[in-house]
Amino acid sequence: MHERNFNLYKFMLDIRFIRENKETVEENCKNRNIKCDISKLLELDEKRKNLLQKIEKLNAEKNKLNEEIKKSDDKNKLMNEVKEVKKKLEKLEPESESINAQFRQIILAIPNMTHPDSPIGKNDGENREIERYGEPPKFDFVPKSHEELMLDLDLIDFERATKTTGAKFYFLKNEAVLLEQALIDFVFHKLVAKRFVPFSTPDLARDKVMLGIGFNPRGEETQIYSIEKTDLNLIGTAEITMGGYHMDEIIPEEKLPLKYVAISHCFRTEAGSYGRHNAGLYRVHQFNKVEMFIYAKPEDSEKMHTELKNIEVEIFKDLGVPFRVVDICTGDLGGPAYRKYDLEAWMTSKNNWGEITSTSDTTAYQARRLNIKMERKDGTKEFLHMLNGTAVAISRALIAIIENYQQSDGSIKIPEVLRKYLPGEMEIIKKKN
Repeated sequence: MHERNFNLYKFMLDIRFIRENKETVEENCKNRNIKCDISKLLELDEKRKNLLQKIEKLNAEKNKLNEEIKKSDDKNKLMNEVKEVKKKLEKLEPESESINAQFRQIILAIPNMTHPDSPIGKNDGENREIERYGEPPKFDFVPKSHEELMLDLDLIDFERATKTTGAKFYFLKNEAVLLEQALIDFVFHKLVAKRFVPFSTPDLARDKVMLGIGFNPRGEETQIYSIEKTDLNLIGTAEITMGGYHMDEIIPEEKLPLKYVAISHCFRTEAGSYGRHNAGLYRVHQFNKVEMFIYAKPEDSEKMHTELKNIEVEIFKDLGVPFRVVDICTGDLGGPAYRKYDLEAWMTSKNNWGEITSTSDTTAYQARRLNIKMERKDGTKEFLHMLNGTAVAISRALIAIIENYQQSDGSIKIPEVLRKYLPGEMEIIKKKN
């Protein structure tokens, strides 16, 4: 029974790869600031294999005895032998469970391998800028933060949200609600025209989907809200639900790539994220996001990743805010990503760049854990590659637009590409009388 449950959790790296590339995997873990005892893992792996051989041998012996019982006149002796075999199996079970649990804990924490061109670094301060579009604006007045501007224009209410729900929640109001919808319409029109299939996803996902994508839904340091007495969790991104969409499936090669664009509510605990630079909408517990997701052939993975990055660039060039693209360093990659690019817009509230989108190539890391394969035309099967990218995270996009399009009188110009999605093709948000 335990072995069946254990097999629900697919490994992010093939254990054979880890056996054959121990030093490389250890170096990769070190570069990514993730502590994993690879020697201990391989020791447990050897114990698992030996135990499995013993269990298989005993099960074969038990089956043979059961067949002999059917033909024998002296059943008692054989039945006693079966009992002895069962006792041996029962003694091995706790040891097997303990070893499997330790093995799973270590292997689930091992990160994906890293693209050779990703910069090696300890934290986000060592991410590498690779593209820039526009420059920080030079205002001839003292600029305000998005929080000040939105409060002045009656676009947001944090105080009443704290009363009804808690800190780091908010009510969007008036034109901000219309602007949110315009952003959603804008990116959906763009992506559907690029032949992405539109989705609206559930807000909940099971533990095994969360773990498959690379999120720990129940650990002490989790950023996930879990639903008590269930195996369900509020999602932090549609990457989770779209990644689980084809779980345990085999997709014919000729159907790939599958390109999806999905809207969802996103929920994050954002534990430990309070501070001046996380004020306002920058880190909140709930927001809406449009996410791109691709299932691809392994040989197309890097090309698809570049495509996702270029779509994000196109979206924010159209919106007309200054931003840059950064290649994420090893220490800031997290677990699933083989390579990751972030877009960072200029934010007056930070007097610095702030992340607005992210796109990751997770290669076969998530597909292996979720058991999603492709079938080649010759009938062979292998794990496909999975990629994700933010089309627009509404809260961060609102910051970039409001702070960069603010006017000296406290009003906010609407980016031209959004106006056709607004009532009366609204051009500016002004203070109410």
